[in-house]
Amino acid sequence: MSVSYGNPPPLARPELPALTLRTDPPRILMLYGSLRERSYSRLLAEEAGRVLTDLGCEVRFFHPHDLPMKGPGLDEHPEVVRLRELSLWSEGQVWSSPEMHGAITGVFKNQIDWIPLALGAVRPTQGRTLAVMQVSGGSQSFNAVNTLRLLGRWMRMLTIPNQSSVAKAYDEFHEDGRMKDSPYRDRLVDVMEELYKFTLLTRDLRDFLVDRYSERREADAKAAPLRPETL
Repeated sequence: MSVSYGNPPPLARPELPALTLRTDPPRILMLYGSLRERSYSRLLAEEAGRVLTDLGCEVRFFHPHDLPMKGPGLDEHPEVVRLRELSLWSEGQVWSSPEMHGAITGVFKNQIDWIPLALGAVRPTQGRTLAVMQVSGGSQSFNAVNTLRLLGRWMRMLTIPNQSSVAKAYDEFHEDGRMKDSPYRDRLVDVMEELYKFTLLTRDLRDFLVDRYSERREADAKAAPLRPETL
């Protein structure tokens, strides 16, 4: 059955919902993109998680070691289910990937591939805030964070302006995994503060912020009675 749109409806100015900032801790999910025992993308995510916790957030990690490669018949795998549940639980996310061959790793992309754009009528990522970070083994680069931004846009997330890119990551962490005091860590704190603020301001407005004229019009067209020429 085809959908008949008819004449376009007049535009209506969006009405801003009443806004009262909640005080409960923002819920932040951390994803990283390496399986190495000393994974610098994980260490960066852990440092970011400590900052977010100090700011008052509730932070949870997904560890990708047992996540299967994206493929048919695996939607009920326990780690797939857990990743999707964590994405639904979150109000904001932090994505941290190494740069490998000028791009994000397959380990990270596999996690995003397992989070669908929609689960029935629910979108697991739509309207959630997002901060992107990368680590490099050499000089500073922005290839991975640029790719993460592209993915965040595709997943209809609210990606914050600031970002973190750590060059020569092997020099930026102590043996215990804590990040050394440096301009890189200062930038990390900047990014997490910004994520915290954006999440507070948008978490109750995300449906309003990502509501689309085209989708409302399509839904109205599908709900309208069929005209004779469409029968």
